[in-house]
Amino acid sequence: MQHRILKYVYSTMHLTPKVFLFISFLLASTWANAQRSTTSSPYSRFGLGEIRGDLLPQTRAMGGISTGVRYLSGYGNINVGNPASYSALALTTIDVGVFGNITQLSKNQLSEDSYNFALSHINFGIPLGRPGGISFGIMPFSDVGFSYAIPGNIDTTNIRTVYAGAGGTTKAYLGYGIQLNKNFSVGVNASYIFGTLENIRSVEIPNDIGALNVRIDSSQYVNGFSFDYGLQYFQPLGNNVSLTIGYTGTAGTPMNTSASRVITRTPTSVENDFENLPVDSIGGQYEGQKQRIAMPMKHRVGFSIAKGNSWMVGGDVNYAKWSDFRIGDNNPGLTDSYGFAVGGQFTPDVTSVRYFNVVDYRLGFKYNKTHINIDNQNVDQMALTAGFGFPLPSLFGGSFYKINFSTEFGQMGTLSNNLVRERYINFNLGFTLNERWFRRRQYD
Repeated sequence: MQHRILKYVYSTMHLTPKVFLFISFLLASTWANAQRSTTSSPYSRFGLGEIRGDLLPQTRAMGGISTGVRYLSGYGNINVGNPASYSALALTTIDVGVFGNITQLSKNQLSEDSYNFALSHINFGIPLGRPGGISFGIMPFSDVGFSYAIPGNIDTTNIRTVYAGAGGTTKAYLGYGIQLNKNFSVGVNASYIFGTLENIRSVEIPNDIGALNVRIDSSQYVNGFSFDYGLQYFQPLGNNVSLTIGYTGTAGTPMNTSASRVITRTPTSVENDFENLPVDSIGGQYEGQKQRIAMPMKHRVGFSIAKGNSWMVGGDVNYAKWSDFRIGDNNPGLTDSYGFAVGGQFTPDVTSVRYFNVVDYRLGFKYNKTHINIDNQNVDQMALTAGFGFPLPSLFGGSFYKINFSTEFGQMGTLSNNLVRERYINFNLGFTLNERWFRRRQYD
């Protein structure tokens, strides 16, 4: 006589050992590179640096739209830009990625190219059944990376003042989204932002025997909590078409900074490739000086219209009150920013056996009036974005994989009014894994 015994095993880590080791390696590497600068923009010296945004390659390729994005092509995707979307998670999702860029800086008929590359993010999304879902991970929040020199003279002596900066901040977050009824969901991200910003200012007197070059190294360790909140309203329109309207906001929660400064004096060398040792230094002048950073409130509204897994189009508008930004009592003179983004994706036929019919094709455009204003000249940014989602064959039962690639062709600043024009190409590559955790199994 045969007896059927039903056992229910709930697995919290139903990943193959190879995949788990792969994810662990990337997590460790991301932490190791968390403070590494990935920009070469002179405009990153303002505020906390160049703000990266809570975007993965999937949404970056569509101009950066995220507020009204809820589903993408039937695969599980993590939309950190609106935590209300976590309630739509159906599969456990892991997303890891790398970032790179090529930048050309131009001014007064001179130009310079630079290249950067680093690991960018690791994100987890876990559905919690009918109530909602959670997401957690680590991402870059801002980057600082610049170096430029200004020639001058004192009486008949030529001098050169050099400004440089490096570092950045990282965002570790935990978010929860819940669906309140069939048409409405809300969510929140609680984030811890941390990192070191380094700035160097030196006055150099080239090839002048007996003169001393003076260098000031300043650093700020930044840390604090930030809270993002969001909501989404979604409504079927018929014929498998749906509308999603979203809103996200960031509370202007203050953060902390601890500063230090070291001043060194070094004799001038007559050889360009040789540098003398410092004769003296003054350290700890501001060692441990603590200040509060007043962060801006941010708002974003967006929508998307989608037809099943075939296509989606959408748009976002954003506003941030950067004029409220302060470091202690210092007002760096930032201005309020605003902008918009439009984009979408198209998948020819998700049921096709032809590979390029199941690839996601994405396109977008964005414009931002940034928070930077130099001599009454706004520094604007605009970019055209594009990308693809390449599905991969499932190697293990119940698992789905996709490689998401995005590129951004953009410009920031202008050659007018003695400003620097920055033209860049950003690349983002992400690996998305969908798995079923907490799976109920049956055994005979």
